[in-house]
Amino acid sequence: MPSLNIIGELINNSYARARRAFTDRDVSGYQALAKSQADLGARYLTVNLDGTQRISVRQEEMFAFLPEVIPALQEVCSTPLAFDNPAVDYHRIALEHYDREKSGQPIINSLAASRERLDEMIDLVKGYDTNVIVMASEHFTPEGSAQCLDARDSHAATKHFVDLLINKADRKPDNIIVDVGLAPVGADTYGLINIGLDAMKLITADPDLQGVHFVVGLSNFAWGTPKGIREKLENAYLTIASQLGLDYALANPEKNPVPLDADDPLVDELRAALEQGRRQGDESQETAGFRQAEAIMAICAQGQSNDDDDWDD
Repeated sequence: MPSLNIIGELINNSYARARRAFTDRDVSGYQALAKSQADLGARYLTVNLDGTQRISVRQEEMFAFLPEVIPALQEVCSTPLAFDNPAVDYHRIALEHYDREKSGQPIINSLAASRERLDEMIDLVKGYDTNVIVMASEHFTPEGSAQCLDARDSHAATKHFVDLLINKADRKPDNIIVDVGLAPVGADTYGLINIGLDAMKLITADPDLQGVHFVVGLSNFAWGTPKGIREKLENAYLTIASQLGLDYALANPEKNPVPLDADDPLVDELRAALEQGRRQGDESQETAGFRQAEAIMAICAQGQSNDDDDWDD
């Protein structure tokens, strides 16, 4: 089982501390978030200044603040940064102000089939010699792009991006981190979690893709489940996915995101619940998804209470 590298996610406006820091343009607040995650062993620190449902952020605001935030983060810790935004110009500005002599090779997060100006993003990967996260939850179609609703589509998307990055950006497989996607386990009516797990199996079995890494956004997984069991469910998922090659997770280091022991009963319970989400016979995926949700609800019903959302810590 590979060791798990945490990409600390707290510099993200989904978290109240980051929202306050952005609203006040409080560089010291960002520095505190960076240092605390680095002290907890985060391998990378994500930098996402974009808006959320709780805060509206204009691109010009992000672009104007990046030149101040990035050097400030690098003043307090040497942990490399992972820049997370769909906009090419966000990454260009971030990379222009990033000192790799202080922190090493950064990550661009992320390339996806739906991205505008994808060629320019690939040029940045090459020009700044970055690692890169590619989205295997979308695949290329004659019309443009579409969500992957089959593990074979995710495998094809991965193969497409690995070929592009090797041939156009001089990347090696070790520079490429594949995001197979992760949905809330209690509302996964499309079977996306199993698609991601099955995609990892296909990708690791492909001799042309040996050496690539895998990542998921872990906080998505147990979204909406009772707070008392949320982290345990996330860690049980990590156990299952790590056995298939998962070696990165975008996560909150304060929640101790580590795989459970393989023989932990919750791992078997979660594995069985996910199997309930697989279609049987000619039933719809939605029917299987509801069956999976019921199995997850049964796990959560074991004396847990639902509190406020962690993202507002």
